[in-house]
Amino acid sequence: MTKLTIVLLAVLAISLPGEAALAQARTDDVGEKLVNDFVTNVITLQGRFEQSLLDAGGAVVERSSGTLEIERPGRFHWAYSEPYEQRLVADGLNIWSYDVDLAQVTVKAQAQALANTPALLLGGDQEAIAQFRFDGSMVEKGTTWVRMIPVDTKSGFERMELGFIGGELSRMVFFDNLDQKTLVSLYEVTTNEPIDAERFEFSVPDDADLVGVPVLAEETSP
Repeated sequence: MTKLTIVLLAVLAISLPGEAALAQARTDDVGEKLVNDFVTNVITLQGRFEQSLLDAGGAVVERSSGTLEIERPGRFHWAYSEPYEQRLVADGLNIWSYDVDLAQVTVKAQAQALANTPALLLGGDQEAIAQFRFDGSMVEKGTTWVRMIPVDTKSGFERMELGFIGGELSRMVFFDNLDQKTLVSLYEVTTNEPIDAERFEFSVPDDADLVGVPVLAEETSP
């Protein structure tokens, strides 16, 4: 091996990792910007979703599907149609979970229930980002995956990964503290279109039992 060859190999050994690091830094910048743009510029979002829950071994435990509607700040409506009918409504003060088959409604104060959870980042305002730490991003088969870790892990989930295609959120993966993960795929998504305010209101059906006490608007007034 000539001295010139040795020198060239040495240069490559130094430059290639540096170039890889720069490329990764650019990918990370793009990923972080995608999340910031999503939280800042997407005021409403609606579409269909398909969801799969996988156990620690990777086996599918449950599949579900339905529709979702989000309006910032702090309002959303997830309507599950399969395998059973269920509604999850956040009205800005409370989160209402309605299991149609059980005829039961559970209500919790929204501020406490959503703290450090994926739902906060999906439906919260710019301040929600402060409850998460950006942990890098990668590009795989045209999807930019962005990893976010909650500052406080008491919420029961370890991290989430948001997948963007063409700048639009299309995939989400949530990893909980039991080594389970939830995969959510979004379809027919539209953003920043008006959504009827009634979609974020909830009244307890007459034939349903209520578990919990809802927060009233006057209780949150200064």
